[in-house]
Amino acid sequence: IRPRDVWFRGSWYAGTVVRREAKNTNRYVVEYDQLYADESGEKLLQETLDWVQLRPPPPPPEKKVQFKFEDEVEAFYSDGWWEGAIIAEHSGGKFAVFLRGFDEQIVLEEKDLRLPVQWVQGKWEPRFEEMWLNSNFSKEVMKFTQGMQVEVLTDEDGLKGAWFAATIIEPSGEDKYLIEYLSLRNDDDTEFLREVIRACNIRPCPPEIIVVDAFKVWDAVDAYYNEGWWVGVIAKVLINSNYEVNFIEYDEKTTFNQADLRPHQDWLNGKWVVP
Repeated sequence: IRPRDVWFRGSWYAGTVVRREAKNTNRYVVEYDQLYADESGEKLLQETLDWVQLRPPPPPPEKKVQFKFEDEVEAFYSDGWWEGAIIAEHSGGKFAVFLRGFDEQIVLEEKDLRLPVQWVQGKWEPRFEEMWLNSNFSKEVMKFTQGMQVEVLTDEDGLKGAWFAATIIEPSGEDKYLIEYLSLRNDDDTEFLREVIRACNIRPCPPEIIVVDAFKVWDAVDAYYNEGWWVGVIAKVLINSNYEVNFIEYDEKTTFNQADLRPHQDWLNGKWVVP
């Protein structure tokens, strides 16, 4: 279950479908396995949620995963699986993990980590597992040159999951760059914001894909919103080339015109891939 409460953003919790809310609806009453409705811990919490907030438990990987520095993971913490990244390796098979939902780091054992996967159109999206388990996959960091136009992924609260256009100013230490955003401005609104960003959060600008036909339900898209490109899924096709887009990361839906959407692409292993 992807809880709807903002304090649980970026997490998945185990639970059971109790019933459908009503006939011909896509909303379900669910009961959590380990979250309680009262402080005494006697009554399990129940909620009514949209179907996009539910998925089967992900299967275990076919091969043992060797976790390492900077790997994206889901970490079991506070009775749920939280999105995060490994920021340090410790002895004894332990890892320091930065949990985005908590904005803090904790030390966990390997058994409390798993691959990040996605449930899409009735099956598990394989691209993450293929990346992690493919022995030929390399996490070599691309080198960027001064003045290059790029897109930057930020971890700032309220902007997570969005890509923003920027320009490379200069290298700034090992695998880091000073960048200047093309749309975000500093607190004084006197100039465009500059930040030092890790190379793993920088990518080239994706090539333009001309959309001849209309988008369809379930198409993965990027929606231009609040000066950045946010990853979402087409939830409903409306009239006049308008679409309802579901931002699964935030469990929110917003309406966009086709002019503000582009097909989603992933920068993997040095090339652009369309899911």
